[in-house]
Amino acid sequence: MKARTAACPACGGPVEFKVASTLVTICPFCQSAVARNDKKIEDHGKVADLVETNSPLRLGISGFFRGKRFTILGRVQYNHPAGGVWNEWYLSFSGEKWGWLAEAQGRFYLMFERQLSSSIRLPAFDSLRVGESAQLGRAEFTVSEVGVAKTASAEGDIPWNFVAGHEHRFADLAGAENTLATFEYGDRNVAYVGKEIRLAELDLDDAVPEYVEAKLVSALQLNCPKCGGPLSLHVPDQSQRITCDNCHSLLDVSDGKLLYFSTLKTSEKLPIKIPLGSEGELMGDRYTVIGFLRRFALYEGKTYPWSEYLLYNHEIGFRWLIENQNHWAFAEPISANVKRSGSYVKYDGDSFRLYDRGTAYVQNVLGEFYWRVEAGEQVQTADYIAPPRMISFETSDTGRSQEINLTLSTYLKPETVEKAFGVGFIGRSWGVGPIQPRPEMGVGFFLLWPAFGMAIFCIFSICSMFKRTTSVDPWMMFYALLFVSIVPIGALIYMYSYEVKRWENSDYSPYRSSE
Repeated sequence: MKARTAACPACGGPVEFKVASTLVTICPFCQSAVARNDKKIEDHGKVADLVETNSPLRLGISGFFRGKRFTILGRVQYNHPAGGVWNEWYLSFSGEKWGWLAEAQGRFYLMFERQLSSSIRLPAFDSLRVGESAQLGRAEFTVSEVGVAKTASAEGDIPWNFVAGHEHRFADLAGAENTLATFEYGDRNVAYVGKEIRLAELDLDDAVPEYVEAKLVSALQLNCPKCGGPLSLHVPDQSQRITCDNCHSLLDVSDGKLLYFSTLKTSEKLPIKIPLGSEGELMGDRYTVIGFLRRFALYEGKTYPWSEYLLYNHEIGFRWLIENQNHWAFAEPISANVKRSGSYVKYDGDSFRLYDRGTAYVQNVLGEFYWRVEAGEQVQTADYIAPPRMISFETSDTGRSQEINLTLSTYLKPETVEKAFGVGFIGRSWGVGPIQPRPEMGVGFFLLWPAFGMAIFCIFSICSMFKRTTSVDPWMMFYALLFVSIVPIGALIYMYSYEVKRWENSDYSPYRSSE
């Protein structure tokens, strides 16, 4: 097929298929999806209006990837089964080659089609399970999500047979060396392989249009549909839920509009230590606190609560600040390709040991969130620790999708949080946190122990040589050795006790048999 211009079968206006491999283009006059094949032009129906986003991308932008020039010619928006939309941009390279650039939650993933053959086949859709392995040829991946999305809207040229409103069965996977894969199941099964990238890697000609920069300056100001109170929406293109401080309503966010969902229970004052809207710098990046969750786990009839603050940076997306009994941690997403082996996982050169496993429930919600959160929501969790870090596995099921998310938490001192967000005293903990670093004694501290012992032995030997007629009391040497051993032995006992306390609330404590 060659590039060509045709008349839209819906309105008669001219439509252009810009490259020979374009299968569908969106009519700029009536918003119909116009498809072509070797014989005729077809009308695939009208598409919905695109959800307005703060995306730094738009049609017509050109750039370079690994020395090859491309132009963004098309986009499709999908409705995610858990709520929200994501963009899939189509990059046209020379030689009728296409790149798929997925954009979700402020992150970008560039992928290319992997040709299937008799030796490279996709596993059956129903056989995929999140957290388990799947093969693509000789490459092994870990399944991070399996679901059924729906095509919503589109613009420009599309290199596949797009039809608005059709279901879209997919699986997302993570592989070695940060590779990613997406399996798509339909009339034709397709595999895409690539990596997460930063936009700077694409060397775009005009990455951030002026109208996008203007939107990033301030939050969107709206009114609660329940009570009319003012609300600030910090991430209007990605937020799915927001709460109203005035009437305590939980609201759905749809294309910048608010819809009443439910009224939240307000029987207790929430222990918020960092006010929503606060700005601060952590790990070298500046964030705004946009949401607060109070979550809990149940064990033997007892509730164990903790707090989570949702942080947002428009360049890198979402992060979390977690507080549990005055212990703080900074949490960021990582690849799902972290292998579990018994009670251990290996990551970034460290061995993480299983600390806890169970179900986490949402108790309270405040602020805005990028998914349709609600009180009572639950996920299956497993936490592995290697102080001062922890890897958390969270598995969720919406009925239309199953997903596993991994986060890496790094311990923060309360003083660091206070300084970062300019808040007053936020409390200190008397206990030992699961990933709180233990006090370091240093190698030199313990090397002094044998050094002092050797010195005492030498002194005893010298004294024995010069006092042949009067023997040196060996008990003096014993007491001297005992005296210099008190501090290092006490330090060893303290460090052992420290680790025992770290694990005292864990069913997987390596010290349980000795307690």
